[in-house]
Amino acid sequence: MTGDAERKMQFLYALRSRGVTDKRVLQAMESIDRGPFIRGIFSDRAYEDMPLPIACGQTISQPSIVGLMTQALKISPRDKVLEVGTGSGYQAAVLSRLARRVYTVDRYSRLVREARTLFDEMDLTNITAITADGSFGLPDQAPFDRIIVTAAAEDPPGTLLGQLKTGGIMVVPVGQSDAVQHLIVARKTENGVEYEELRQVRFVPLLEGLGKDT
Repeated sequence: MTGDAERKMQFLYALRSRGVTDKRVLQAMESIDRGPFIRGIFSDRAYEDMPLPIACGQTISQPSIVGLMTQALKISPRDKVLEVGTGSGYQAAVLSRLARRVYTVDRYSRLVREARTLFDEMDLTNITAITADGSFGLPDQAPFDRIIVTAAAEDPPGTLLGQLKTGGIMVVPVGQSDAVQHLIVARKTENGVEYEELRQVRFVPLLEGLGKDT
């Protein structure tokens, strides 16, 4: 077995062992190479199940968290998905294999530019990446079937819930940025919103306004 094939097998094994069992999600993550999304001194650790630093003081989430959040969304092939927090672009690339259309927003224009370049190189034509204040969502494109937030909010953001279709699902880390956060699944029903807690996590905080590129 070649080194690459072995690494990929270990990568998928690590995902399964941490609770990512949905076949479509595993196939999507197998088809998107995490390597190109990590640059510089950490690039040789791309296939380890750990978060890594990227530009603008942000991080790329560990693959098992990407898998668990994606799995919790229960995406169907016809869904339109909003991601708040493009970061490296890795999560959006995985989503693009599962959904009809992915809109991803980030407050850092540098991250959006770099992610767009990767999407083009990978021929992921169903992703639209936008520099914007993600805390406001994307009202022009709402409503969405699914929303994923890759930064921690103190409460499930009401603005984003307002852009979710009835029957839709939002996955968001909730909690103070310097304390324990919980990954929350919010399901919008005819009668309101139902919440389910998945697990403890650690994400950068969801901030308002546009970021200064570094």
